[in-house]
Amino acid sequence: MTTGEIFAGVMFLWAMFQQYFPPYIQKYSQKLVSFVYPYIQITFHEFSADRWKRSEDYVAIENYLTACSSTRAKRFKAEIIKDTQSVALSIDDHEEATDEFQGVKLWWASNKTTPKNQSISFDPVADEKRCYKLTFHKQYRDLIVGAYLNHVIKEGKAIADRNRQRKIYTNNPSQNWYGYKKTLWSYVPFEHPATFETLAMESKKKEEIVNDLTIFCKGKEYHSIIGKAWKRGYLLYGPPGTGKSSMIAAMANLLNYDIYDVELTSVKDNTELRKLLTQTTSKSIIVIEDIDCWLNLAGQRKKKKEKEESKEKLIPKKGKESESESESKESNVTVSGLLNLIDGLWSACGEERLIVFTTSYVEKLDPALIRRGRMDKHIELSYCCFEAFKVLAKNYLDIDSHYLFPTIERLLEETNMTPAVVAEHLMPKSITDIDPETACLEDLIQALESAKELEGRVKAEKEAKEEEEGEEKLEAEKEAKEKEASQLQLLEK
Repeated sequence: MTTGEIFAGVMFLWAMFQQYFPPYIQKYSQKLVSFVYPYIQITFHEFSADRWKRSEDYVAIENYLTACSSTRAKRFKAEIIKDTQSVALSIDDHEEATDEFQGVKLWWASNKTTPKNQSISFDPVADEKRCYKLTFHKQYRDLIVGAYLNHVIKEGKAIADRNRQRKIYTNNPSQNWYGYKKTLWSYVPFEHPATFETLAMESKKKEEIVNDLTIFCKGKEYHSIIGKAWKRGYLLYGPPGTGKSSMIAAMANLLNYDIYDVELTSVKDNTELRKLLTQTTSKSIIVIEDIDCWLNLAGQRKKKKEKEESKEKLIPKKGKESESESESKESNVTVSGLLNLIDGLWSACGEERLIVFTTSYVEKLDPALIRRGRMDKHIELSYCCFEAFKVLAKNYLDIDSHYLFPTIERLLEETNMTPAVVAEHLMPKSITDIDPETACLEDLIQALESAKELEGRVKAEKEAKEEEEGEEKLEAEKEAKEKEASQLQLLEK
């Protein structure tokens, strides 16, 4: 009799035992087997019961086994790492790998289960359940449950930090969250080259921001001691073209964080926003750009709703139904819902995260939204100064000094021009220029002089208009006084 036949016979007998023997006999038989069988098994599931968030321990174990089991397993899943010649291997489903810790041998197994029913599912990925199973001798229970598992989780997280490819995410519309290949976030590799060395701003301000970020990323124990969630809010404000997006990229490159770019207009309500943010990872920057534009839309929705409620009795039933359908497609995220996520109880659902708001019109923002504790640090990104210009000249022209620098310094003090516009004029326009540096600087000087002249003309027109309005106001007041005096004279007569 072959080994296969013996195994098939055992499986048949076990199936018959499960089908025909009463449950209480099965229960006692399992106890008997556990008394004789000297091994313990621990299961680590990929998702918790609510399936809201992937288990961080599962991911750490996956990373650990990917790095440690490449010589100990026989079947693997392969993934080519972008921009490298290497291939990342991980153990395949239903594959086993051995490990050893302080002389103790252990067995890991990758398992995947699918529903027993044969019905067709529109979401097979959601139906699948993955887990890792760890088996070891029961006499080493304390060693494995304590030191070994701590070692695996710690090493897995360290491997992830070393090998992770940074990404920039954007949220998908909620109708794409369900069904086959559902996903809340889409991403592409983050490859923005901006650094604090290349940012066009004063060196003192750059140093202050870098120090603040460095202290934050090393502040896990400090935040735990003071009882505060390990997060920090940044408000970046200034005219368009002053480098707010480049600042975010430089922050991500400095800290080696991912970026989650949240588009609030595609989020249906506060519940969906909460679900989105609970699916973000640690070591990330959550960005909401042009927050003032979203607040304007939220205010318009509120006014529209109040107006429609006042006319509710006049609207036919059919009209109401069509209107409710259109409203269901609009975003109903509220300001209070957003505040609860950045500063309320839900803000502690992740750690080591930056929350960044950007705006070109800070005066339009509600003070409650940007107060300290929510937006802890306010950074103004203003028009280009001479020190910022020198950074741009080094970046674009690779020069530290030039005889035209004093002229540019004087013009930058007399007129407003954003770093983006200055940078555009510093880009060489022709490959035939004998002296491209001088040509670019002369082009910038001409642009600054034109901007100065335009500003002067606009200022003169504004002053003339104000003077004209003042004269009209004085004349109106004079006419009113004369009219009042004539009326008094008529009353006296």
